Amino acid sequence: MAHPPRAADRERADRLPSDPDSAQPVCCNEGRWLTSRGSQWLEAALPFYRDRIYPYLIRLLGDPPPIRNVRQQIIPGAQGKVLEIGVGAGANFVHYDRQKVSKLYALEPNQGMLRLAERQRRQAALDVEFLDLSGERIPLADGAVDTVVSTFTLCTSPGVLEATREIARVLKPDGRLIFFELGVSPDPRVHRWQMRLEGIYHWLFQGLYLTRDIPALLRQGGFRIEQMEAGYIAEFPKSSSYAWWGTAILRSRSQ
Repeated sequence: MAHPPRAADRERADRLPSDPDSAQPVCCNEGRWLTSRGSQWLEAALPFYRDRIYPYLIRLLGDPPPIRNVRQQIIPGAQGKVLEIGVGAGANFVHYDRQKVSKLYALEPNQGMLRLAERQRRQAALDVEFLDLSGERIPLADGAVDTVVSTFTLCTSPGVLEATREIARVLKPDGRLIFFELGVSPDPRVHRWQMRLEGIYHWLFQGLYLTRDIPALLRQGGFRIEQMEAGYIAEFPKSSSYAWWGTAILRSRSQ
């Protein structure tokens, strides 16, 4: 059963501490898992992993039935001109209602992901324009889109507040954000494990933060939560499966 998220009572740090010149382990929060030498080796291997391995890992692991069920629930709500940030391998494409979506702008900086997403685009028969830029720099005019879709993107974005403000900028005043994001669990025991494991997940899943409070960050970015559900999308591991999904509108519209 889904549990309501607990509001953050303090702003969490967005950056992972690292010290490549130190002999001490490089870690995130409590998770001391890499020596500095190991960290340097991983940094050297990162481009190959990011472009050649990670996209296929996400295609293999990123759309199990519980996640697919949520996609089927929320993505058909997109309408008009749509911007999807962090499209990944294009797992959402098949869930858009072609009768409601006139244009889909697909933002994805990873070239390996773009190759996989192009295959999904051909199957979905949507009018898709790929935007090959970072999610913090959206190359669209103010008020350009009716809907923004973010699934597992705000939980990985290095500049999440800047990203939410950019989303607010490109949305029309009566536009809507559809989101599905991982983040901090309200269970203290699970939260402790998230703190320990965040460094590993951050590297393995290309920037994933397990301890972000996404609803709080959306509010800071100028949104009001319109409708939301929350809960564990898998029984194990709970440390990487607490999520929120729903819709948000611009705060200026709701006032």
